Amino acid sequence: MGTGLGSGRPESAPLTLTPDGYRPRTAESNVERMLRTARALLIEGPKGCGKTWFGKRFARSEVLLEQDPAAFALAQAEPRRVLDGTTPRLIDEWQRVPQLWGAVRGACDARALAGQFILTGSATPSDDVTRHSGALRIQRLALRTMSLFEQGHSTGAVSLAGLLRGDRCMAEPTGRGVPEAVDALCRGGWPGIGPEVTTADATRVLVSYLDDVARTDIRQVDGVARDPVRVRALLRSLARNVGTAASLNKLARESSADAPLSRHSVRPYLDALERLHVLEPLGAWPTHLRSRSPLLTTPKHHFTDPSLAVAALRASPERLMADPEALGLLFESLVVRDLRIYAQAADAAVFAFTDTAGTEADAIVDVGDGRWIAVEVKLGGAQHIEEAAKSLRAVRSKVDESKMGEAAKLVVVTAADGYAYERPDGVCVVPLSALGP
Repeated sequence: MGTGLGSGRPESAPLTLTPDGYRPRTAESNVERMLRTARALLIEGPKGCGKTWFGKRFARSEVLLEQDPAAFALAQAEPRRVLDGTTPRLIDEWQRVPQLWGAVRGACDARALAGQFILTGSATPSDDVTRHSGALRIQRLALRTMSLFEQGHSTGAVSLAGLLRGDRCMAEPTGRGVPEAVDALCRGGWPGIGPEVTTADATRVLVSYLDDVARTDIRQVDGVARDPVRVRALLRSLARNVGTAASLNKLARESSADAPLSRHSVRPYLDALERLHVLEPLGAWPTHLRSRSPLLTTPKHHFTDPSLAVAALRASPERLMADPEALGLLFESLVVRDLRIYAQAADAAVFAFTDTAGTEADAIVDVGDGRWIAVEVKLGGAQHIEEAAKSLRAVRSKVDESKMGEAAKLVVVTAADGYAYERPDGVCVVPLSALGP
């Protein structure tokens, strides 16, 4: 199979390594573009989100460091030797052998060809490992868990890319409402949790997932031993505050009921959980305002998949349905996850917006070229939709559109089943089960 380290040109024989049962992912369009220009592609995301199968979709040869002890031993001894193979060559869980970073950089320079390597990683190593930049050699792509559209639970009749273009918003009811949204919250977008797994069993699997994070995974990020009891306590505190900008003091205070955790120790724990792709905070939108009310810049807390927050709380669909406030925040987090997946395909980014006067949007999707939309999230109900529309109009009135561009759309995303439609004031109402890339 080898081509020699210096050549890196594809051989004619092998096809892609796409496994049977692979489900198409929205991020595939990003990979196809990036491999045309990047010498190597780094795919990062939480364990279990499907990175290996996703990488196989585009690879012609592979090195599976977590599954192949012989390859792992060779990579530790002679990292350059595992780079030899038909390209693009998949190197799965590369961070297990940190010296591979330098070897890949060197091979990229020697070959000077696009599409040589696909690296996947479930943990972002400390900055010391990647202090030699991969700039102009290695591009990064975030792979998240599966959106409702990717799972087949959304029709995708309303396209986020279309909303960013200003297209009219119309779709028929999907037959999926609040109960189905709650089930999606509890199960998450994990490819390994199929329809044959009950929702209760899915939650048990994810409780075990978080237990592994607390006991072993978090140490692998930087080699620092952290108390699993404190990690679990912080995860519960974060789950209670999902979708909010709760302070370090508040997170520490709410964790201390289970295990003493000081404000100063919370930040390193959060950093480690972000490097593991368990958390993905939502940063503030860097915008220009007409208003004198300054923006609040503290990121909002979100898990990379809201099912992890449900598991941290040991919640069930019945408990969530009985607690509309908690359910509302978790549903907002589900919408943020899907918006991030769809926005990535449109080369856009997702932010939060809140100013000191209390004006807010749950999400801003910004392409960066003057196209943006503001999103409010509601479980449903005419009164709540009216409140959301009012809030969105207030956000638009405060943004300096001469500098940021005019909002393409104002969008209320709901859990309720119903039509997607555009109100007389121009605000779109879209069920999450009709939203897609």
